[in-house]
Amino acid sequence: MGMAVAREVGKPIGEAKGEVARCVAILRYFAGDAVREVGDVIPGLAASSLQYSLRSPLGVVGLITPWNFPVAIPLWKAAPALACGNTVVLKPAETSLFCAVLLAETAQAAGLPENVFNVLLGDGPSLGAAILDHKLIRGVSFTGSSRVGAIVAERCAKRNVKFQTEMGGKNAAIVLADADLKQAAALVAGGAMRFAGQKCTATSRVIVQWQVREPFQRELVAAIEALKVADPMEADCAVGPVITEQSQSRIESALADAGSPAYKGSTPNSGYFVSPSLYTDVEPGSKLAQDELFGPVLALLVAEDLDHAIEIANGVEYGLSASLFTRDISSALKYATRIEAGLVRVNADTTGVDPHAPFGGVKGSSSGTREQGPAAKDFYTEIKTVQINP
Repeated sequence: MGMAVAREVGKPIGEAKGEVARCVAILRYFAGDAVREVGDVIPGLAASSLQYSLRSPLGVVGLITPWNFPVAIPLWKAAPALACGNTVVLKPAETSLFCAVLLAETAQAAGLPENVFNVLLGDGPSLGAAILDHKLIRGVSFTGSSRVGAIVAERCAKRNVKFQTEMGGKNAAIVLADADLKQAAALVAGGAMRFAGQKCTATSRVIVQWQVREPFQRELVAAIEALKVADPMEADCAVGPVITEQSQSRIESALADAGSPAYKGSTPNSGYFVSPSLYTDVEPGSKLAQDELFGPVLALLVAEDLDHAIEIANGVEYGLSASLFTRDISSALKYATRIEAGLVRVNADTTGVDPHAPFGGVKGSSSGTREQGPAAKDFYTEIKTVQINP
């Protein structure tokens, strides 16, 4: 499966194998979750009443998933849906159909009953519309662009169908003057550049306290240079190509008016590669600091102090993930309270979350309940209150 991920979407083989390992953890977690408690005993006003709650499955749920995590995202949606007693209809991205077929074959080989795990292959807009409008679909879980996410939310709301959308981010890492600059640079570089920045949690902005701007920038350039840009099948590849020629053209067009980068890496001669690039002295209101590019591009901004850095970090439409590098616990606690993000990390990069922890964002990044972990039950079930009287 890891080989298929690397070949189909260009994910470096090491990360592709890590994605498959994550899938194993997801399945094991929700296999156990299927036999955990599903309700609560609630005292009744009448002493002779027995009152309790149950969680009932929605029925059929539609899963609309992207190409960048072609096995992990379908499974972190499908596993809790199945564990809660639903059947699923998966509509994968058109650029990752082979991985979806492998998932379906694996589900069949594992012994899932017929018509429990279903995969629709074909044109995205028409199949997506069919899922959104079908009367038997009682819930839709979507990961993808903000434009399509808004359509999903509107169509589901009109039919009073449960929905959750995860729609990307413009994630910031904040580096304070007391941070371990070498550690921070390595993690920021990896969070921004690995898999060519094609993650909704990728670091696309780094906000540096002015006192350490120059030494941090030197460390950051060295850390980016250390990430190998290569064929994703090479064992030490860190940065592969972007997914399509259209993505390559879109990113390069967006950068045409951004000026000259402070650092621009080299790329192989063939393939849809975008040079890992670092832009400095970026203004918070500029397109480079506001728009999600989904490529290996990092904007460096300068802040006076933590309060200023948080203000800059919050000054975008998204609120998915953020990180802070500091040795000061007071700064960490202030940041955790005030940052507008669903995933808040300290001394770590912005990417990734444990498969048993809730995942999602705020503002323009997400709507509905969180995914993964115990929070998944809130989406894939309805609560039924039962009262039995003598």
